[in-house]
Amino acid sequence: MKEKSNKATSLSAANGGTLSLRGELTVNRLGFGAMRLTGDGIWGPPKDRAAAIAVLRRAVELGVNFIDTADSYGPNVSEELIAEALSPYPADLVIATKGGWNRPGPNQWTHDASPAHLRQAVEGSLKRLRLDRIDVYQLHVPDPMIPLDASMETLANMQSEGKIRLVALSNVTVEHIERARKIVPIVSVQNRYSFADREWDYVVDYCERNGIAFIPWFPLGAGTVAGRLLERIAKARHMKPIQVALAWLLERSTVMLPIPGTSSIAHLEENVQAASLQLAEEEYLELNGVATLVS
Repeated sequence: MKEKSNKATSLSAANGGTLSLRGELTVNRLGFGAMRLTGDGIWGPPKDRAAAIAVLRRAVELGVNFIDTADSYGPNVSEELIAEALSPYPADLVIATKGGWNRPGPNQWTHDASPAHLRQAVEGSLKRLRLDRIDVYQLHVPDPMIPLDASMETLANMQSEGKIRLVALSNVTVEHIERARKIVPIVSVQNRYSFADREWDYVVDYCERNGIAFIPWFPLGAGTVAGRLLERIAKARHMKPIQVALAWLLERSTVMLPIPGTSSIAHLEENVQAASLQLAEEEYLELNGVATLVS
């Protein structure tokens, strides 16, 4: 699924190769996560709306053609910013959004993946994003009070209605994925993952075996040992630690689709530069081993 670019000198997300989403959509493997464009606590508008708009437009200029968002980011703010900045959208731009949370306040999240809520969420996202059909719609998280089958059947029905092109999952186990796939094809899975936080390693492997994109969030990882190792490799390469972390993810699997987010153009450009970074085999293996050290 991965095609390496022969031109690694220009600053472009295309340098990380491409990924086919079920053979229907092709995206560059370094995307953009739009959660951090909102206010503090992922609540309300950004402090600098013009800067948020500029980041989104610069991302597209740099070859980012996969943007991840959710109705709960703001709530609604992230989707509205994307539409304001980029609509009418470039033909190759894929926008993935999510539903399944309520937001009672800053840093507060409550489950609601009921059929009624998901249907309302999809309709709201279509309106805010100024779309007739959402490219990739993700169940943000399974709801412990709602049968997973009911949530997935709702999304499958809305796909049949032409409002969703591809259905995806977030924050799930392999069991969730397999149950969902009995109802509707799953194009991607988004879980927390990094070189130092590999709880979902088996999900990455499952996705690779089944041609499902894996979208890692919190890609920098955590832990003192992890931080020291990143800093050492980054210093030797004259790069930033986050760039090394992103390069490891791109090397980890051909179905990996990192979506680092930022509200800064300078940080955005640093992230995109990571698409051109090729880790030496010993660096990659050393980063592989750090998961054991920090566990």
